[in-house]
Amino acid sequence: MVKDFIDKFWGECLTIIRDNIPLDSFKTWFEPIKPLKFEDQVLTLQLPSLFFYEFLEENYADLIKKTLKKVVGEEVRLEYKVMVENNSYVNGGYTVKIPHRDTNIPKNAPVSVPMKDGDSQIKNPFIIPGIQKVEIDSQLNPDYSFENFIEGKCNRLARSAGFAVAEKPGKTSFNPLFIFGDSGLGKTHLAQAIGIEVKRKSPELIVLYVQASKFQTQYTESVRNNNRNDFLHFYQMIDVLIIDDVHDWIGKEGTQEVFFNIFNQLHQARKQIILTSDKSPSELKGMEDRLISRFKWGLPVDLQGPDFETRKAILKHKNYLNGVEMSDEVVEYIASHITTNIRELEGTLNTLHAQSILNKKDITIDLVKQMVDKLVKNTRKEISIDYIQKVVCDYFGMPVGLIASKTRKREIVQARQIAMYFAKLMTKSSLSTIGSRIGSKDHATVLHACKTVNNLIDTDKRFKGFIVDIEKKLKS
Repeated sequence: MVKDFIDKFWGECLTIIRDNIPLDSFKTWFEPIKPLKFEDQVLTLQLPSLFFYEFLEENYADLIKKTLKKVVGEEVRLEYKVMVENNSYVNGGYTVKIPHRDTNIPKNAPVSVPMKDGDSQIKNPFIIPGIQKVEIDSQLNPDYSFENFIEGKCNRLARSAGFAVAEKPGKTSFNPLFIFGDSGLGKTHLAQAIGIEVKRKSPELIVLYVQASKFQTQYTESVRNNNRNDFLHFYQMIDVLIIDDVHDWIGKEGTQEVFFNIFNQLHQARKQIILTSDKSPSELKGMEDRLISRFKWGLPVDLQGPDFETRKAILKHKNYLNGVEMSDEVVEYIASHITTNIRELEGTLNTLHAQSILNKKDITIDLVKQMVDKLVKNTRKEISIDYIQKVVCDYFGMPVGLIASKTRKREIVQARQIAMYFAKLMTKSSLSTIGSRIGSKDHATVLHACKTVNNLIDTDKRFKGFIVDIEKKLKS
């Protein structure tokens, strides 16, 4: 009965906490907590690691205390137990079992945790358990080389900076090298090309390419399995670390925290860091300021949409690699009609090659016109959260910046809610990502906004007209 009582009121606390933080943060930092006992107005919670205690104290202490007072009462006190070692100390009413450690480390200092006695090698999160592999696989695609990266006005600075980094990784002022631009412009290709060139020139260096989402998954697993030290050590031993799509970390406090420490350690050791994103560092709303400042330490370079001459050069190079002959007239027609990004350009070319082989027809200008016109007509414009905000603000005749402001004016709040509604409907972004990009709100606010919009659609004919009009503009 006592255990049922503890679980019940801790469950009530979790319900409140869940509504006030991003869902990913809730799953990472609160689901693993176990309520142990409640005696003399003291609630004892078991945490899986010391890092949990430190992170909760730094980021969620006030939220937990306020929630407990609301659910249990003003007199409640909290006690954490971390099942690590037998030593303990009491600090401000919190009893925490902890291992021996140096408590005089500055708050933002790089973290390097001693390995456990008996550990013969650092655990590699890219290796399936049970399969031994000494060498670290760089995770690089050999097709993404500098030879296959066509230079043009749109990417000349970025490509030159990449060459400089490949020549002297960690020894130039381009550390980190932060490559940003819209989807399909070659960020991944360029970042991996640097890694491939480094391995060619200096095979003894440890190079690693990893998607930001993969890094986040590995980190979350390391926390849940209580082997965060192994995770830190693995990444701190890399000589050239390439992380793709760091914008995926927006709203992910724990991942940002651990990468901040890894970044400091690598940068201090003069190891090279290469990052890619769909936005410049200054535009990464929802990323910690201290992390953004480090992204700016080196060289941020942008990749722009390819100009006509670059598009022609890409098509000719691709044809050469595939052994396909194509007249200049055909190449120029494709280059002049497929203009959005390199990925779409190459996809169009692959479709033409396939159609030519399957139908046993030469790639003539007539065939190209027929295929390209059909592709352009049927290609749906990729809708981003920023584009949705712009369309909504244009519709209501207000500056885009107002949506992100803290004003509670009815018309601005309504525009913000409509933008959140369409972002959930038309993008694959998580609720926490949508909230962080639209007014720096949490996932609960986004859910509330979507419910409000749906209710108004059902009850307010004029409001429903707004939604229909905006949806047409977004799809046009």
